[in-house]
Amino acid sequence: MMLALSASLIVFASLGYTNLLVNKIATEERNKIRLWAEAIEKKNQLVNYTIKLFDKLGIEEDKKVSLWAEATKYLANSSSLEDYSFVLQVVSFNTTVPVITTDKSGHIKDYRNLDRNYDLKVSADLERVTEILAEMKKVNLPIVISIFGDDKDYLYYGVSSIIIELRDVMENLVESFIGEIVVNSASVPVVLTDSTGLNIMNYGNIDESIINDSLQLAELIKGMAKQNPPIVLRIGNRISQYVYYRDSDLLIQLKYYPFFQLGIIALFLLLAYYIFSTSKRSEQNLVWVGMSKETAHQLGTPISSLLAWIEILKSKTEDKKTLEEMHKDLSRLELITERFSKIGSAPILEETDLLECVNNSVNYLKKRLSTNISIKIETPSDKLLVRLNAPLFEWVMENIIKNGADSMGGKGRMNIVLSDEEKRVLIDISDTGKGIKKSQWKSVFDPGFTTKKRGWGLGLSLVKRIIENYHKGKVFVKNSELDKGTIFRIILYKK
Repeated sequence: MMLALSASLIVFASLGYTNLLVNKIATEERNKIRLWAEAIEKKNQLVNYTIKLFDKLGIEEDKKVSLWAEATKYLANSSSLEDYSFVLQVVSFNTTVPVITTDKSGHIKDYRNLDRNYDLKVSADLERVTEILAEMKKVNLPIVISIFGDDKDYLYYGVSSIIIELRDVMENLVESFIGEIVVNSASVPVVLTDSTGLNIMNYGNIDESIINDSLQLAELIKGMAKQNPPIVLRIGNRISQYVYYRDSDLLIQLKYYPFFQLGIIALFLLLAYYIFSTSKRSEQNLVWVGMSKETAHQLGTPISSLLAWIEILKSKTEDKKTLEEMHKDLSRLELITERFSKIGSAPILEETDLLECVNNSVNYLKKRLSTNISIKIETPSDKLLVRLNAPLFEWVMENIIKNGADSMGGKGRMNIVLSDEEKRVLIDISDTGKGIKKSQWKSVFDPGFTTKKRGWGLGLSLVKRIIENYHKGKVFVKNSELDKGTIFRIILYKK
């Protein structure tokens, strides 16, 4: 009892401390995830602010392009002799906007700033300039410059090199931000999707086989959304993106660790109990064997002496009947001695008539039990062959019958029913005694258990040992009702 109580205290103390530790680590893990999520949102705000700033710079650049185009048009159309210094300065300041001038027939007359935007390596490469002109026509409508009368030139222009550089910087910034979301998630499994929540844009700390399996991926995202609401990212005017994440594998393992620890502790306790019970049972067996051998040894000498005295008495008395009864009792003592001597040794099992063994036990006890007790034997045939050790099995029957007779108080009925099955034989022994409580059905076979005032509680323990250990059978209380009686069942296997 103290061992079980101590073990329970150790288990609860260990589980309590482990659970406290796990909760603490789990809280820290969740706080890290929360900080990570907040950092993502802050960086998202910074990216959006940067995009807005770049957009404003782009608008300003477009205004400069428009101003430059207007100045060029003004120069082309003006015929007065006023001061053109400011207009010429505006035109000359264009070092970023690529432009191409053509006549009304589409022949290229002039171009500038193509090398920075379109990587024009050779200025005289008219074929490449023609390709660039075709690209410009797709981007912007030309500015018409009237020269003289109906004669017109057309000014085509592209996107400023500054705007192109800004776009490249913005794309790199967005890609860097998206990559940083995944890299900085540490050990947290994370998935970045588009606005539909289905198409994966990036991921981290997730097995690639899951990413390639659409069903597993859908289940993963569903589980992540259930555990933590996704972080919504809106980069500039783009469609929203979603960051899904869940607890790290370490945190999940920590959650289940207490159950694993409980299983290990339970296994250890079961092993300790098994070793303890086995040791105790072994010790009990040694006591049984020692007592049995010593009893057989102590009985052997007086029995031999008594047999010799009977032989002497036979020659000196004519009371043969008394001597015969004395000889029967001594033979009985010899049988008891033989039984005790077999305890602790592997008995020899021989094919024996079970009905004959039962009859021997009943006939012996009938003369020694109250005449108010009737014993009836029911059998399906006149002979039942079973492998057993007759002296030990008769001892079993005698113990159960005597226990039944004691429980009936010297008056009642006993039935012994033999049933022959294909692979086993059943022996049901019933009495009309005071019965056994259901909570004690198994305890009656424990050494020392008894309801008698002068009982040792060894009879049924010997019965269980002989049937289960020596004959590899079974014995148990089949049924019992208080003040109505008890049925013991013995099962013997034919092979």
